[in-house]
Amino acid sequence: MNAKALLPIIGLCMSALIAQPALAAPDMSGGTDDGVALRAQSDGKLSKGDTAYVAVTAATVWTSPDSPRSIDAPATKAPVDLAAWNRALSKTSDRRGLTGLVQTQAPYGAEVTVLATQGKWAKVAVADQSTPKEKRGYPGWVPKSQLVENDRFTEFLDDHPTAVVTAKTAKLEHVQYAELPGDETPRATINVALPLIAQDVDDVRVALPGGGAAWIDYDDVRIEDSEHGFTVDKPSRSDIVKTARQFEDLRYLWGGVSPYGFDCSGFTYTVYRAHGVDLARDAGDQQKQGKAVSSSGLKYGDLIFFASGGKGRAHHVGIYVGDGKMIHAPNASKSVEIVDWKAWDSGNQFVEARRYL
Repeated sequence: MNAKALLPIIGLCMSALIAQPALAAPDMSGGTDDGVALRAQSDGKLSKGDTAYVAVTAATVWTSPDSPRSIDAPATKAPVDLAAWNRALSKTSDRRGLTGLVQTQAPYGAEVTVLATQGKWAKVAVADQSTPKEKRGYPGWVPKSQLVENDRFTEFLDDHPTAVVTAKTAKLEHVQYAELPGDETPRATINVALPLIAQDVDDVRVALPGGGAAWIDYDDVRIEDSEHGFTVDKPSRSDIVKTARQFEDLRYLWGGVSPYGFDCSGFTYTVYRAHGVDLARDAGDQQKQGKAVSSSGLKYGDLIFFASGGKGRAHHVGIYVGDGKMIHAPNASKSVEIVDWKAWDSGNQFVEARRYL
């Protein structure tokens, strides 16, 4: 990527094919005022009731501040090192040990509400992960160092179009004026949503949660702006399956919702969210959405649920991919895989299937 001649988002084209309507946005043309306009606005203290944003590639949301083990240190620092954490969890027993210790994860830029603070930790609710546990979002504990409060970023989210990452991961390049944990640029993973502030022919410029801006390859994002008619097209069933197949062979991670690891419902949640369809975070709650379908009438993209004894609340879920097979994140000893779902269900735990498209 070469040096940029910035085009502010005022009456410009999103691409050669899409006309971007005029928006009430600052002219961030790379001049001396750019850094001022992008500077984070915060009182520097996280308090109960505050809105904050994830400032690292993915924040693991723990059951309590005492949950992380020594082996989990790469996931509790800022910046995080999720690749190192995965290497540390090479043993199935260590990976299985996360069960009950982790609630979920929140990707870079995700909005959270601070529910409480305790020392270096904040109890938060992840806004875009619905659950009956907490009306404001999925709850759990995150190190304060992985969060940032920024009122200006909130304004950008409210006033600008959004660039949503559609690639598994996308690079944030040519970062300017940013305050980043450890001066390390996070990775923008699938479904990360950042305010769009400028563009050129090949790339879009986005505001960052901790202040500053960066560029992302235009092919790695989609643009959303419901006020001006830029919305997500309804996906086809094959779109769901195509996205899911990208993650085949990715190692299972309890609580995971990123390309660094998924649990079963984190996988289905992420795949559907990539196409603008919001599912609840947990399998048992996804089971209450959509429309029930028979196992003999399954179509691409339907979710297949499993429960103890084949009754009640689901503890596992997979995505139907045709020919009697499903793709799923099975358990801590395995990776995302495609299996004959009836052969896999040797314990007769199938409870129902649901359709969302």
